[in-house]
Amino acid sequence: MDIATLLGLVIGFGGIIFGNFIEGGHLSSLMQFTAFLIVFAGTVGAVMVSSSERALKTGVNLAKKAFRHEESVAHQHLEELIEYSRIAKKESILALEPRLARMSDPLMRDVLRSVVDGMEEPAIRDVFENQIYIEEEELLDGAKIWTDAGGYAPTIGIIGAVLGLIHVMGNLTDTSKLGAGIAVAFVATVYGVSFANLLFLPLGSKLKKKVEERTRERMMILEGGVMIAKGVNHVVIEQKLRSYLSHASKA
Repeated sequence: MDIATLLGLVIGFGGIIFGNFIEGGHLSSLMQFTAFLIVFAGTVGAVMVSSSERALKTGVNLAKKAFRHEESVAHQHLEELIEYSRIAKKESILALEPRLARMSDPLMRDVLRSVVDGMEEPAIRDVFENQIYIEEEELLDGAKIWTDAGGYAPTIGIIGAVLGLIHVMGNLTDTSKLGAGIAVAFVATVYGVSFANLLFLPLGSKLKKKVEERTRERMMILEGGVMIAKGVNHVVIEQKLRSYLSHASKA
């Protein structure tokens, strides 16, 4: 479990609930199923209309990563590339062929297979950079559904508020229904703004950073493979590739 994500949600929503309590309110006053249904269903519907089926599936799968703590494998990949560069320099590039099946990362395996097969550097870059960028675009499209939800939710909350006020205006003679209608109106707005700014937008931002980190890792693997193909010394390869890790740690 990613403690930062979980703790952030607890602090964010907990602060609102606690603030409401300090002001003399009750938790029950914020628990309005009708308001929740309007905001939730309206936001989901808007996101589904604006996004492709593939982006929706990718976005849901990506969201799971925001709540899981995953150790970075970039350092492991760096060490592997350095080891393979030593082997290629000491023996030959062909000596990597028996080790291809044991490589931990599919992209690393494909890049080094191309190196072993004698593919030229420009061709290697062209093929795999295109592959990396396409994957990045697909993942960013998935992350975007959450920022889109953050844009739609407050507006849907306003729609809920208007519906509540319409209900109030239609029952002015029945004072027993006025309180419920007004409650739905204001709570729908709270739901829309809260979900947008405490969940959807932060989640979209976090997932975007994770995608960017993955892309840097992919580019590190590609750069390492190209340098092995060029016969660059493993010390130079290590210095060059560590810059990717340094950049990732600052992000």
